[in-house]
Amino acid sequence: MKTLLLKSHRSDIQKAGELLKNGGLVGIPTETVYGLAADAGNGAAVAEIFRAKGRPMDNPLIVHISRMAQLEGLISVFPEKARQLAAAFWPGPLTIILPKKEGVPDEVTAGLDTVAVRFPAHPVARAIIEAAGCPLAAPSANSSGKPSPTTAMHVMDDMNGKIAAVVDGGDCGVGVESTVITLATEPPRLLRPGGITPEELEAIIGPVEIDPAVTHQLAEGQQAASPGMKYKHYSPEADVILVKGSAAQYAAYVNAHKGDDVYAMCFTEDAGLLDVPVVPYGDAEHPETQAHLLFECLRKLDEMGAKTVYAHCPAETGVGLAVYNRILRAAGFEVIDCTEG
Repeated sequence: MKTLLLKSHRSDIQKAGELLKNGGLVGIPTETVYGLAADAGNGAAVAEIFRAKGRPMDNPLIVHISRMAQLEGLISVFPEKARQLAAAFWPGPLTIILPKKEGVPDEVTAGLDTVAVRFPAHPVARAIIEAAGCPLAAPSANSSGKPSPTTAMHVMDDMNGKIAAVVDGGDCGVGVESTVITLATEPPRLLRPGGITPEELEAIIGPVEIDPAVTHQLAEGQQAASPGMKYKHYSPEADVILVKGSAAQYAAYVNAHKGDDVYAMCFTEDAGLLDVPVVPYGDAEHPETQAHLLFECLRKLDEMGAKTVYAHCPAETGVGLAVYNRILRAAGFEVIDCTEG
């Protein structure tokens, strides 16, 4: 299969829509990361997403809409808290999990009785949904387990020859996947952190629990209720190790473990303290920049030939919680705490 690299002008968006209508897979830009889209109502097309990504079938997908009216065919109830969140954050990087309506394919929901829905802010994403004439199921457009793509070329690197097309809509602004909250529990529960923070959610709907799987592995046999919960994700070829500590503690640990093919994914302020090659992913006090650069930096480390990467741990609050969640999974939960002892 030849994968078309399309532009974001009207004729190419219409081409992408036709490919989707005919059961094809298309990489699409969003404000978070690039998604690998299929007609959400076509179970066979959605199944092809899993094949292209090499993704386990028990991992649910997110359905993307371009108009609120499209919710009617997806959910059985739209509670008041969901209305409040939608009013505050849609279009935007927030996914809401709600009871699904009969007819939503099991391939989309992994057999769950809920469906995850997002109304993206990216104008090209919405235009493609409109051109397709239907909601689109779309996980990140990368090979399963690898760093998510934030440019069209990242998608081509992973998906060329596996999907019908990729639409180039420029670099993604947020850089990490959407915040996921479920309203199928009381109180509501944050399942995946993202650009919308727990504090922002609570300002709209009151108390929100943070699922233990945000910072810990799922219990054995526990079913994933959201993308990004169950498997090792976001990981480059290199062995990533998360290091907690001050700049001095981090640098001392990394320098003590320097060697061939050892790299640091660090804060800008750390770079001058380190005796190994560095890939900075933003300032320590700017988690939004860290989120924007994170996946690009993980991919760059592979290109540089890194075998071991020591990543300086971000703050676990605000958008920093999303960055921490992604690096923790990239590291397979391997953490060195230099603050102890």
